Amino acid sequence: MEGITESSRRIADIISVIDGIAFQTNILALNAAVEAARAGEQGRGFAVVASEVRSLAQRSAAAAKEIKALIDDSVEKVGAGSELVERAGATMTEVVASVKRVTDIVVEIRAATHEQNAGLGEINLAITQVDETTRQNAALVEQAAAAADARKGQAGNLAVVVGRFKLD
Repeated sequence: MEGITESSRRIADIISVIDGIAFQTNILALNAAVEAARAGEQGRGFAVVASEVRSLAQRSAAAAKEIKALIDDSVEKVGAGSELVERAGATMTEVVASVKRVTDIVVEIRAATHEQNAGLGEINLAITQVDETTRQNAALVEQAAAAADARKGQAGNLAVVVGRFKLD
């Protein structure tokens, strides 16, 4: 962008030189017309040439002015383009920083998810152990109930046998 701006400035300088040459040529043609008028009939052909030179000088000046306006417009647009490029660069820097932050957050979430999965595995194992212990306890309770029923039957039989003995 700086190269384009520099080239535009150099072209503007050259246009200024062309404009100066056109101005000097116009004055020269005017002086030639004055000298042709002084020469009278003999300077008449020279007056036509001076008039044509003056016309060319004026056209050159007008073209130089138009080119200068175009160059000025181009320089302005290049400046606006440079600003847009700078803003786009700043925006891209912000986007990259945001993506980095999001990436960091995703890494943290992944680590937390891994830890939760490990914790859930431990909880699942503990629940399995509690379930197994509960089943074992239920089996023991059934065995204890069966043993109690058996003892109750034995106690009843013992009571009948003891009831046959009388103590006086």
